[in-house]
Amino acid sequence: MKPDLVLIETIGHIGLMRFNNPEELNTLHVPMLLAMEEALTALERDSKVRVIVVTGVDDKAFIAGGNIKDLNARRGLQHYNDFSETLHRVFRRFEVCNKPTIAAVNGWALGGGMEFMLTIDIRLMADEVKIGLPEIKLGIFPGGGGSQRLMRQLPLCQAKLLMFTGDFLTAEEAVSLGLVNRSVPREQLLEETLTLAKRIAEKSPVALKFLKNSMLHGAEMPLAAALAHEAATISLVFDSEDAHEGCSAFIEKRQPVFQGR
Repeated sequence: MKPDLVLIETIGHIGLMRFNNPEELNTLHVPMLLAMEEALTALERDSKVRVIVVTGVDDKAFIAGGNIKDLNARRGLQHYNDFSETLHRVFRRFEVCNKPTIAAVNGWALGGGMEFMLTIDIRLMADEVKIGLPEIKLGIFPGGGGSQRLMRQLPLCQAKLLMFTGDFLTAEEAVSLGLVNRSVPREQLLEETLTLAKRIAEKSPVALKFLKNSMLHGAEMPLAAALAHEAATISLVFDSEDAHEGCSAFIEKRQPVFQGR
């Protein structure tokens, strides 16, 4: 595995992950996926990191999709399964990460790149960038979770239109559909993303962790079960030191200082 396929650094309480294979437009193959997983593990284990930001190293690509040469060179079902199982495991790791994640989509996010974006909590996108799921044009379909996640994040007819045609979306269109939170001028994208990440990192890590967990799992439950799950979860949060600090700060008319306990 090339050690520099993914770069990580910390900025205060923010963990910044940069995809660093611009020669191949950060396309996905097993070494890239394993590097992403290794970087995520490091940032998850770093107790100082409260929010994780993901982006590309340059403006050409966020993740331009699967590595077509690698995929086309595979033969036999087991070889495809090896790639698919790694892809799904790594993407799910990002989706269920107990720290908030933010994508700064600074370049092409196509195919597997857009499928990866769908696993990230909050998404900001450079105004000149396009995203899409063009797999159908290659005689395949989105198999990195896209065919399932997209229809859970858009009306079904819109999800089908995008996947059946393989058409690209502009940043403005992605915002209007609700797939992306904001369209940002390219030169301001990382700064605005880090500013947002800092705002979130000032909140209680305990509350953020359990809130994300409650929403992630509650979305897959019937309402009655989801409400019971929420009630049990908020009880744990109420008993945290952060909750007492937040309430005390409110009463004392000061800013809370959360410690993540």
